[in-house]
Amino acid sequence: MKIQKLLLIPVLATSLSFFGCKDSHDHSHAGHDHGHDHAHGHSHEPPHGGAPVVLGDEVFHLEFVRDEEAGKLQAYVMDGHMENFVRIKAESIMVKVEGELDPAELELKAVANDATGETVGDTSLFEAQADWLKTTTNFTASIPIIELRDQKFENVAFKFPEGNE
Repeated sequence: MKIQKLLLIPVLATSLSFFGCKDSHDHSHAGHDHGHDHAHGHSHEPPHGGAPVVLGDEVFHLEFVRDEEAGKLQAYVMDGHMENFVRIKAESIMVKVEGELDPAELELKAVANDATGETVGDTSLFEAQADWLKTTTNFTASIPIIELRDQKFENVAFKFPEGNE
């Protein structure tokens, strides 16, 4: 009898976890389901550990990654969930930067990749090199304008390395 009661406890605990609290938030964005709980906030994990920058109502993301040794800043164009790379036609992305330095502009140029077949004008990776990126770890930036798949996003502000989410 005691063994039956002891076995019943894990079964009840498991059952309660399936029927426990449900929040009343709408988990859909643009007609698709996120499939995860928003009770603890909504976030996406950048695959390269960079700064996530959301565009629009989570239509797209940019992930900014700083390479300290090379003095480079890379931007990966990604979907709304930061799961897939999105190739775009742009040849560059302009970023205005403020921080420990005088205001500066970075032109992140399209990067071709033979391994993925990406070319300038059909790529998801952009990068710029500047010596100050070797030592500057935090800055405020904005993208004056970026066009992705017939959608235009203007004055997208973010902080590095935090992002804008």
